[in-house]
This record gives sequence, C-alpha cells and structure tokens, in this order.
Amino acid sequence: MTAAPTLLTGRLRLRAHELRDFEPVLAMSADPAVHRFIGGAPADRAQVWEKFLRGPGFWPLLGFGLWVVEERAAGAFVGQIGFGRFERAIDPSLPDWPEGAWVLASEHHGKGFASEALAAALAWADDALRSPLCCIIAPENGGSLALAHRHGFRDVRRAAYHGADTTVLERPAPPAVSA
Repeated sequence: MTAAPTLLTGRLRLRAHELRDFEPVLAMSADPAVHRFIGGAPADRAQVWEKFLRGPGFWPLLGFGLWVVEERAAGAFVGQIGFGRFERAIDPSLPDWPEGAWVLASEHHGKGFASEALAAALAWADDALRSPLCCIIAPENGGSLALAHRHGFRDVRRAAYHGADTTVLERPAPPAVSA
C-alpha cells in the first residue's frame, strides 16, 4: 500500500495527508490543551514539519500510517489518528507492533470524534493488519486512557519515556478468520 485509504464514519473522514494540512497541524501542536500530554511543550515549526511528514511516510514503507481526521459536513480539520513505528527511546522498549496514535485539535475535544475515528481506524487495522497493537499514554491523560480502554487496549506496564513514567497499553490481534 502506498497511500492511506479513505475511511468514512457517520461524521468523519479519515484521509491521506495533504500539504494544506500542515498549518492546522502546526496550530494544533501549539495549543497547550493538546501538547500538555504529548511532550509538555510546543514544538517549533521544523519539528512539527518532521512529525507531519511521518504520517504519510509510514504508508509506503510499512503498509500503515496516520490519517488526517476531518468533519465530513464542513471539511474542518479535526486531528490525526492511525498507526506508526516511532522507534521511541522508551525503557523497556515497546513490542514490534504497530503503535496507535491519536491527537485532536482542542476545539473538537468532548464531541465523541476521537472514539468515532479510533473505532474506524481499529476496524481497518483488524481487517488489514491482523496484528496486536500497542500505544503509550501519559498516566495523567485520563480521557485518552479511557478512550483506549473502551476500544480494547489494556494497561500492561509503566515505562520511562523522556524522563517520565508513561503507561504502555496493548490490544490483542483479532481472532483468526475461520475458513
């Protein structure tokens, strides 16, 4: 697979990144309500650009990656979601599975968009990847932890990441398809 497939939900479109998405991603990354649980400080423009390029860059190399999430009705940028292999310096290291990741612009928090987008991304992963998944979430990020738990992720341990404790979660592979 060389590009992200488009996924549709009742209210959302998960689609491939486009250059026009960089400025909304940059604005989202500067929002204290967004970055407080994913790094603690806003990244500069060059750092956000490098992270932005990873989303579409994973697809041709790994067969999975990140999507841009947008509202179907208005076309408004909502956030990003998907799976990556981030090669994090985390101790102990993560399993060699796709790592779930999601971030929404703060004006879209509390609307159920994260759950709707995650359900679509996980349904795609269950069908296309048929792999266990992992993710990391700051222990203070109760909303994201609750979201992950609702969608089948379970806490398995704590790990040190960037000098702080983080929660490592795993989600089992879907059951084998019977013939």
